[in-house]
This record gives sequence, structure tokens and C-alpha cells, in this order.
Amino acid sequence: MTTAPRHTPADLTRFASQLLTAAGLPADKAGTVARLLVLTDMMQRHTHGVALCPLYIDQLKNGLMGTDGEPEVVRDTGSTVVWDGHYLPGLWLVDKALSLAFERVAQHGVVTFAMRRSHHIACLAALVKQATDRGLVAILATSDPGGKFVAPFGGRDPVLTPNPFAIGYPGSKAPVLVDICASITTVSMARTKAAAGVQFEHPWLMDNAGQPTTDPRVLEQTTPRGSLLLLGGAEYGHKGFGLALMVEALTQGLAGHGRIDAPNRWGANVFLQVMDPEAFAGRDNFLTQMDFIGDACRASTPVQPDGLVRLPGDQASGNIRAHSSRALP
Repeated sequence: MTTAPRHTPADLTRFASQLLTAAGLPADKAGTVARLLVLTDMMQRHTHGVALCPLYIDQLKNGLMGTDGEPEVVRDTGSTVVWDGHYLPGLWLVDKALSLAFERVAQHGVVTFAMRRSHHIACLAALVKQATDRGLVAILATSDPGGKFVAPFGGRDPVLTPNPFAIGYPGSKAPVLVDICASITTVSMARTKAAAGVQFEHPWLMDNAGQPTTDPRVLEQTTPRGSLLLLGGAEYGHKGFGLALMVEALTQGLAGHGRIDAPNRWGANVFLQVMDPEAFAGRDNFLTQMDFIGDACRASTPVQPDGLVRLPGDQASGNIRAHSSRALP
């Protein structure tokens, strides 16, 4: 019996960076993207880890991901910043925005970015973790104004994207990393299942007649196309609809660029807010309050006798620790 080869995170980061550099991305940008993709794999979010490299390489080769230069500063008040990313790598852009926010947050307490025309920003949880590692709180949201995969509640025609959003905050045991979206499932998961010829276990999509379905092919392989169902499903999708509109406002309204501009390429608009608890009631008080509710949740009696109640981020933190001491597949 043979086993799959395994690689250290450092080896995998170097490999991913070399792939991206060979495709035309400067070494500094490639290194940042590779580091965050591997961190995502260490968190076991494999759809948004190094598996994205072929897609990014294709974008680079076709001139659809920017390579050179810096984001354009549209506005900067010190505590609020608007950037035009010119489709530069999204992971690099958000990492750069986080670094600037870390420099300013002690002075301002809260630093907020709105970014237009970034490229794809991959796993949000891996990005907000950069803030929690410094004892800070971060909120991150993204939408793709060029994509249409989610119908509004009560409608059939896709208008929106899954519009993921995340919050990360520090805890004494582990950071809490909430990373969810306004649809029940994602485009990448639907594509993965469609390619494998596998149905969803539950009706998480809607066909072009407005009926819930388990068939992932309705998203892109029917005419007209179907859509991903909003969080809450056919009955309570108004909840997901509200969340999707919230993300549209934060990422497109505040950035002054969006669907009305009809972009026709894969990209992202981004909202990022970094907060220092010290600027509010203090970091110690923050940890006291959030540790209490976190411990209460973990202590809740599991539904299943052999179950475990975890906070979002508990498993990711354990996976990172485990992979830091052993190789990745």
C-alpha cells in the first residue's frame, strides 16, 4: 500500500510561490499569495488553498490578474481609505491593507477600507486571523460585481454573488474565526460537485423554474441558468437576502464601484474594518466578556452523546497547530 507524498508548509509555500512567479507574478506578491493559500490549507479549507493556483495562473497568463504596481489611493482620511486595486492579487492587496491598518489602528481605534477592483481574495478566515494574532478585531466582506449566481429572494434570475463575510476576534484559548456567506453553499462547491457528477445532499440550489434542487449543474449548465439558494432556503431566504444586500452596500456602495459599472471579469470589491479593543472598553474587558460566552458555548451539552460543541475557529486553530509540526498531503 502506497501513501500520498507529504510536504512541509514551507515546501508547499515555496512551490506555490514558484508556480505563480513563473506565471508572471512578482516574487513579493507571489510569496504573500502562496503563504496565505498554504495557511488556508493548514486550516483545512482546501477549496480556497493551493488548489486555486491553476485558476490564478490562468488569470495571469490571460492578463486578467494584475502583476505590477500598487493600489491606487482614491481617498485617505487616515481612518478611512478607498483603494482601486486594478485587479492586482486580492490576497496581496488585503494583506497590504491589513498591514496599513495595523500601523494606524492604535491612533484611530478603528480603520476601515473599501476597495474596488481587487482580484479574488480567497479564504476570508485566513485573512482576519492576521488581525486576531495581534489582539485585534477584523470584519471582512467581499462581492464580485461581475458575477451573478444568486437570485434575490422571491426571484428566479441570478443577480448577486454569495457575498462572503467574516469576523475574527481574539480569545484566550483560540481566536474566533467566523467565515460564512449569504448563500447556503458556494460557487466553487457547486462546480466541484458538478464536475464529479455528484448531487448535493440537500436542495441548496434553485433551478430556472424557481424550484429547489440538489443538482449542481443548474448553476451553469442550463439555459436559463439556475442559482444558489440564499441562506434560509426557499422558506426563509429573506434572511440571506438581507445579508447579501448588506455586503453589496459595504463593498460596492462604499467603494463607489459595482454592478452598475458592468465589469466583465473575475474580481472582487472588498470591505475591511480593523478595530482595537483598547480603544473601546479595553482588551482585558473584551477578553473577559468573549471568553465567558465562548466557554459557555463549549460547555453546552452536545446534541449527540459523543459530540463536541466548538466555536468557529477552534478546529482551524487545532489544524494549524497539527500541520505546523507535520507535513501536508
